[in-house]
Amino acid sequence: MRDVRVRFAPSPTGNLHIGGARTALFNWLFARHNNGKMILRVDDTDLERSTGDSMKAIIDGLKWLGIDWDEGPIYQSKRLDLYKNYADKLVKEDKAYYCFCTKEELDEMRKEAQKTGKPPMYSGKCRNLPADEVKKYMDEGKKYVVRLKVPKEGKTTVHDIIRGDVEFDNSTFDDFIIMKSDNMPTYNFATVIDDYDLKISHIIRGEEHLSNTPKQILIYNALGFEKPSFAHVSMILAPDRSKLSKRHGATSVQEFRDLGYLPEAIINYITLLGWIPSDGEEVFSTEKSISEFTLDRVSKNPAIYDTKKLTWLNGIYIRDCDIDRLTKEVIPFLINKGLIGDNYDYDYIKKVVSAVREREKTLNEIAEAMSYYFNDEFDYDEKGVKKYFEKDGVDNILKEAIEVLDKVDDFNLVETEKAYRDLIEKLDIKSGDLFHPTRLAISGRTFGPGLFDIMELLGKKKTIERIKKAIKYIENIKGK
Repeated sequence: MRDVRVRFAPSPTGNLHIGGARTALFNWLFARHNNGKMILRVDDTDLERSTGDSMKAIIDGLKWLGIDWDEGPIYQSKRLDLYKNYADKLVKEDKAYYCFCTKEELDEMRKEAQKTGKPPMYSGKCRNLPADEVKKYMDEGKKYVVRLKVPKEGKTTVHDIIRGDVEFDNSTFDDFIIMKSDNMPTYNFATVIDDYDLKISHIIRGEEHLSNTPKQILIYNALGFEKPSFAHVSMILAPDRSKLSKRHGATSVQEFRDLGYLPEAIINYITLLGWIPSDGEEVFSTEKSISEFTLDRVSKNPAIYDTKKLTWLNGIYIRDCDIDRLTKEVIPFLINKGLIGDNYDYDYIKKVVSAVREREKTLNEIAEAMSYYFNDEFDYDEKGVKKYFEKDGVDNILKEAIEVLDKVDDFNLVETEKAYRDLIEKLDIKSGDLFHPTRLAISGRTFGPGLFDIMELLGKKKTIERIKKAIKYIENIKGK
């Protein structure tokens, strides 16, 4: 096999979406598996839609995911002379030609084709213009495009590593444009020139580009370039098997980062969108992906986008995450929610993160689960109120709880639990009669970390204050 050189070539017209991230990842895994090179190329010849902000967002997204590159970024907009020189070469060799047809003429051709039930293809009107006529139009400053002379017979075959051979009849292509009237190359032309110039060995990209590939092969043939190997990865579909869109929820890497997903969970998930390791496990490291990744094991079938699975994976990675790293990841979410300021107690936050992490699946959920540790003003869960606060005698039980807690000198989970167990025995009640209303009183919730873990983290003063506040609330709703 040739030295492996692959590329990720985004258009900087938006954020890094899941489909683009998967394309980048599969190229990166293939390069790393084969000790090859990954090139970042920027397809920014659409000057109206390309923006620096979009490119920054794409680069930031790749870096956050841990996808690096060996060369680049290489911008097409800075290589315009290269494309023009190759276009001129094709014209000189009579493999391409100048087309001076106006928009009105092209519209008329489409109308005529529609009348006869034919596809709207260019008629080839300028294909054989005499040289003197071409010179006349040039001297007049008439606008032109450059079109490739496409063979009208035969077939063009795409040898695809994933899909096998895919044939296209040349008769289905017109003499398509390779250089536009503003001297900008078309996507297919610039792509071929760059892939050849950068010595790309394998083009791994989404299935939606398969229809472009025969046109690119025709350009390779016209220029006499050696063709790379092609591999078109299946589409990513929504759960209802429709085209993935914003209506199906978050679809960009930035959105998932802002929702509190870890990059390794996203990498694991998008690797599964078309590939799985030999042992069939769904949770695996990037190192394992690199060691096993081959294109012959990439699925031909559409991948189904399932945020539930991603969230499940994220929960696993959160539980396995180093506590210091997880704490640092959570802090911006706490700040964003206004729960802490710049002068925060890192060690305390770390303890709270450790207490709540087991049940939560995103960093945002962890921050939300931590809110009552930092905020005394919270509402009580409505169902919990009906179930625990409206129960007869609960206010008296909580008053007894205050008395025993006030006597606990070393306010840790062992001593507070002992005090509560003794009170349960003294009052001859079930543990739930005391535990559940206490949890609701000090957190506003009916679930969460262990009750005595919460008490220890809140401390004696705050725990007792919150129970007193709950007693007043209970007395109020009972009209006492």
